[in-house]
Amino acid sequence: MSIPSLIFWLIFVLPLIALLVWVMRQDKRKGVTGLILLIVTVIFGIVYMYVRTGGK
Repeated sequence: MSIPSLIFWLIFVLPLIALLVWVMRQDKRKGVTGLILLIVTVIFGIVYMYVRTGGK
């Protein structure tokens, strides 16, 4: 793995996973809030990459 890839994993992915696990454990409605947060994050990531690459 390259250094930028490691930085990405350490700064973004691991805290996101920890946040999702924490939210899902706190949710009394069987993880609905965590799933909604995950879906919003994925949609935001897809839109961001589409805008960033110009749709290529």
